[in-house]
Formats: sequence, structure tokens, C-alpha cells
Amino acid sequence: MADDSRATDVGARYARALFDLAAETDALDAVEADLKSLKAMNAGSADLRSLLASPAFSAESKAAGLAAIAARAGFCEVTGKFLGLTVANARASALPTIIEAFERLSEERRGVVSAQVVTAVPMSEGQTADLAAALRTALGKDPRIETHVDPAILGGVKVRVGSRLYDASLKSKLDSLKFALKRA
Repeated sequence: MADDSRATDVGARYARALFDLAAETDALDAVEADLKSLKAMNAGSADLRSLLASPAFSAESKAAGLAAIAARAGFCEVTGKFLGLTVANARASALPTIIEAFERLSEERRGVVSAQVVTAVPMSEGQTADLAAALRTALGKDPRIETHVDPAILGGVKVRVGSRLYDASLKSKLDSLKFALKRA
């Protein structure tokens, strides 16, 4: 758990530094696109995940691998230099965390908030649009909705936005009723 917290702190610091540099050099959109591309590559390649995380690869190997990826993908100069910096500072393994933190900063700048939605069955596009409209009204920000299916909630919906949880699931309603009946 302490390692997760440390990785999150490192990710947030590096993401903030990259975000500020990208903003100063008017490269924010390019860096954001580069990091989205790198995130997709990382998700789809066990070899890349291994390169970033494994101490078996030397710093030179990691630097060469990331430089080749940056060149082939056409990453901007800011992103390329940043990737080199993460390797030089032995932080290549934190890149996924850095990318997540950078995405949060970008969303914050655009007034977008992340909402994790859990339902018992998959939501239709219409239901997702209705929920997005309701969240937009309630929060005053555009929601980016990530949906998950969990049959254990039985019905209804759970929405987590930041540290707030809106629980309108059937399971929580039944649990409340059960508690009330036990007290009576």
C-alpha cells in the first residue's frame, strides 16, 4: 500500500511538471495525444509493459526502446525528452501512473469530471446520455462516464465522482430496509 501511495505521488509530481512544461511551450494538445497513444500501446503490448517495469532491462535499453517508440509514433519533442527523463531518473515504471495523472489534469483544465458508474446490467446509449445530462446539471461539469457491470447490486445505479458516492442501487435499498426491520 505504501508503494502504491509513493507511485501515485511520483506520478502526480511528474505529471504536473510535464503538464506545466507542455502548457508553457504550447504543446499541451500534442503531449496529451502522445500520452494517449503511449497508454494504448502499453495496454496492448506485454513487451512494452515488461520494458517499463522490469529491472532486468538496463536504463540504456529502456531509453533506446522509448526513443524508438517516440520516433516511430511521431511524438512531439516535449514528450520524447520527457520519456528520456523518466528513464534517466529511474521512473519509467511509473509511466502508467504519470499518464493517468496527466489525463486528470487535462480533464480538470477542460472542466471534465470522471464518473465511475456501476449497474447490474449494461446501460443503453440513451440511458448513458440521460445519466450524463443529469450529472452535467448536478455537477456543473461535463462528465466522462466509465461504466462497469456488477450483478451483485441487483438493480439501480451507483455513481462515484471523485470521493462522492451516489448509491441508488437496489442492494443498498434492501440493506437499508433490512436494517430498519431489525431495529423495529
